[in-house]
Amino acid sequence: MANILALDDVLDAANLVKRILERKGHKVTPFTEEEDAISFVESNEVDLAILDIKLKKMSGVEVLEELKKRSPSIRVIMLTGYPTIETARECLKLGAGEYCVKPIDKDELEEKVAQVLKNS
Repeated sequence: MANILALDDVLDAANLVKRILERKGHKVTPFTEEEDAISFVESNEVDLAILDIKLKKMSGVEVLEELKKRSPSIRVIMLTGYPTIETARECLKLGAGEYCVKPIDKDELEEKVAQVLKNS
């Protein structure tokens, strides 16, 4: 299955993504620090990054840009509790494959992860 990175400023949220997706057989590495997630991508093969838009030091959009520079083929799903059309458009333009609204819906997350991985 896929090697997935989950980045959220709240550890419980990143761990929730991990629990949901590991039940589907994926390997999920949770992060709360942007720099740690970016460094992880530099030294590990990551199929999919699930990024919260609201983070501590950078925005999820900025992290998306940095990850794409380091790993152009990485697939990305953005998470947000504050959905706006502008943010959705910007994320999709920068290469995110999907967009999920918080609170995380288990079925929606599983479905979007399967869809993004299948379309690779």
